[in-house]
Amino acid sequence: MQTKLVIFDRDGTINQDRDDYVKSADEWIPMPGVLDAIARLNHAGWHVVVATNQSGLGRGLYDMAALNAMHAKMHKLLAAAGGRIDAVFYCPHSPDDHCNCRKPAPGLFEQIAERYGMDLSHVPTVGDTLRDLQAGVAMGCTPHLVLTGKSEKLRGLPLPPEFPAGTVVHTDVSAFADWLLQQPPSSSKSMGKNSPKTGASA
Repeated sequence: MQTKLVIFDRDGTINQDRDDYVKSADEWIPMPGVLDAIARLNHAGWHVVVATNQSGLGRGLYDMAALNAMHAKMHKLLAAAGGRIDAVFYCPHSPDDHCNCRKPAPGLFEQIAERYGMDLSHVPTVGDTLRDLQAGVAMGCTPHLVLTGKSEKLRGLPLPPEFPAGTVVHTDVSAFADWLLQQPPSSSKSMGKNSPKTGASA
């Protein structure tokens, strides 16, 4: 059976970003309409996961307890809205670590593919930066840019040429959800095909 999966970035996409990093649950503030948008996707049978760079861990700006508190708040607010995020995949490294999981490297997406035992071809990936989309495209995902967070400055402007071919642009996550839910069922059938191998599921 196919899994209808959407992969979201976190900071600047689901919640407000900060130049000095989101370092605590108090600083984790959802974007307007995001909780309802994710709930609407869930109710339509979509599973939502997050792939996020959290270099603040590697930089020593906050610890795992603080990150867990942020995500506990996220899950609690989503549950109150009738939605859920299945799992959060995060990179804890700083750029100096030269890891394979810091976007635009595809490591987090490789972990997601392994967890769900599926090919990520045509799975929608949603983010507010070029590196979010590059990481997903490396695994065959369909890129969706939201004009929030770091890309809010692109509103009203043409998409810069360095973005992946076929990038679909949306005002925000609510607009993306509207778009996805309007797609005919036949188009969603190709959004993530299960491979023969088995993998853990949430």
